[in-house]
Amino acid sequence: MGVFVQLVRAPAALTVLGDTIAGGAAAGTPLHGRRWTLPLASACFYWAGMALNDWADRRLDAVERPERPIPSGRITPGTALTTGGVLTAAGLGLAGFGGGQRALRAAVPLAAAVWAYDTTLKGTAAGPLGMATCRALDVLMGSGGRWRRAAPAAAALGVHTAGVTAVSAGEVHGGSPGTGALALAGTATATGLAVAGRAGGRTDRIAALGYGAGYAATVGRAQYRATTTPSADRVRAATAAGIHGMVPLQASLTARYGSGRVAALLAGALPLARRLARKVSPT
Repeated sequence: MGVFVQLVRAPAALTVLGDTIAGGAAAGTPLHGRRWTLPLASACFYWAGMALNDWADRRLDAVERPERPIPSGRITPGTALTTGGVLTAAGLGLAGFGGGQRALRAAVPLAAAVWAYDTTLKGTAAGPLGMATCRALDVLMGSGGRWRRAAPAAAALGVHTAGVTAVSAGEVHGGSPGTGALALAGTATATGLAVAGRAGGRTDRIAALGYGAGYAATVGRAQYRATTTPSADRVRAATAAGIHGMVPLQASLTARYGSGRVAALLAGALPLARRLARKVSPT
């Protein structure tokens, strides 16, 4: 079981659970009843993407990251590919169960986008856009079909994801100041999308500003350091900060649209995600 936890970066799924919650809050359709299975669908798609990532990168990882499950011989490429397929099917099933046809309208292209990124787009100029599309569709999956109303939340998480993906390309050999600067601009844009515009009330606005400020400070600081000194170590730190930064960004969006208590629960997952990252790397 331990090798599968490493293959899918299991604890990192804590950073994706808030996508559909934020999407539902933004659309005015907060999750309830069976729709609470939508965050589990998000986790399955995330895990599927991680398994497919290692399957697609198995030859490169044999040189650059031999400790990963496939090059170390602890799991076969076929098993990793099957894991990705099974988790994709589970994500689609949970999306259909929790949100019906409205959720599947986002879940089906999301599944396709995950496979396209890992098998084709990763490592190309279109890679960051491909990953951003995955995250935006995940947010829309929780919107109950109200894509237009959830669009600002989807855009915030999509822009953030594009920046994190672009920076992560330098985890092994180091990055570039230009890439770091673009990621910083994305973080500023995502912060603006999260805290500006209509809000549920004064308390919601204050909570959204607090979570947004925490997001901007932690992610922005790490990205700034990776911009001034784009070494592999600082790029890895910026990537990890960006992955964990999904949580306060989701909490900011969720609070702004009137779901303050749920936002607090989301924010509470961040310390756990960071603690577990010490045992299983999210990258």
